Amino acid sequence: MTKIVYNGLTGEITEVELTAEEETQKQADIAKAEEEKIAHNQALENNANLKASAKAKLIAGEPLTEAEANTIVL
Repeated sequence: MTKIVYNGLTGEITEVELTAEEETQKQADIAKAEEEKIAHNQALENNANLKASAKAKLIAGEPLTEAEANTIVL
């Protein structure tokens, strides 16, 4: 892989190869970002499920759990 280096003094733009350490770090960053994306999407899905459950219980007149109650905005 390569990276683009910009020299602000000369305006020169060069493309250089990543070092082994930079390559390893880039791969680690990509993996971490993917894990965070999955965790975020799971949290959104869990919240949507809690809201749906809370709505169904409210319609049926059943008591809500604390987590379900926390999803309701009054």
